[in-house]
Amino acid sequence: MKKIKLVMAAVAMLSLVSSSAVYADGFAPGEGLYIGGFGGVGMGMVQPKVTAGGDQAEAASSQNGANNGRVGNFEATSGGLGLEGMEGGVWVGYGYKMGSLYAGIEGEWAGGDVEFELTSPEGVTFNDGTNDSTDDANDKITSIKAQKDFTGGMFGSIGYYVNSSTLLSVKGGVLVSKFDVDYGTQSESYYGGGPALGVSLASQITAIDPNLSVRMETVYTDFLTAQANMGIGTTDSKNYNGEITGSALSARVGLQYSFFDVNSLF
Repeated sequence: MKKIKLVMAAVAMLSLVSSSAVYADGFAPGEGLYIGGFGGVGMGMVQPKVTAGGDQAEAASSQNGANNGRVGNFEATSGGLGLEGMEGGVWVGYGYKMGSLYAGIEGEWAGGDVEFELTSPEGVTFNDGTNDSTDDANDKITSIKAQKDFTGGMFGSIGYYVNSSTLLSVKGGVLVSKFDVDYGTQSESYYGGGPALGVSLASQITAIDPNLSVRMETVYTDFLTAQANMGIGTTDSKNYNGEITGSALSARVGLQYSFFDVNSLF
């Protein structure tokens, strides 16, 4: 009986040592299936182009003379409107470690209060130029506010393990953002997206858990050109045809945890 107890104790000790060894090895940063969360700051630049007029205003221009019609273009050819604010989100991905090389796929979602606001001491009236009963000439706008509601997308990534616990990687993909625009008593939503490129550095926190990594990252997004056909202050949506171009840059820091390897199923 005593020998059986000793054998059981030895097996228990061996199991403990074996499990400790596995725990000590863990996953390399970004390896296997992982999930993570991050926080940081977002900034960017929006460059609008607005064609004012529409069918009714063009008709008014023909009737009243070229100088009296309210047809024209406004374009921010240099500079633009600055976006800035805080953001936070999640990563979900799967990665393969191939010696010192790395390849993976990743999805991300982020929300926050990245925004800009324009204000004016004088109210600005938007209408179609006809001065008829359909105009909302008394509704003057003193501020326009735009907020990036959320951003989401997918990436492919490649990287290099600087050492066994540190991964340097780059990723490329597509991000799409939703913008909420408020002006006066009205609001509209627009979607803009485009190619995105990021660089990140992840390192194991072995003192806590070798499967846990701290990650620092920057992501640049080119929003290309988004159509914004605005009906500001009027019922005719053709009066203000807008195009918005721009870019965004995010800097984040977060934690990610690897917890499953597909190869373990085979």
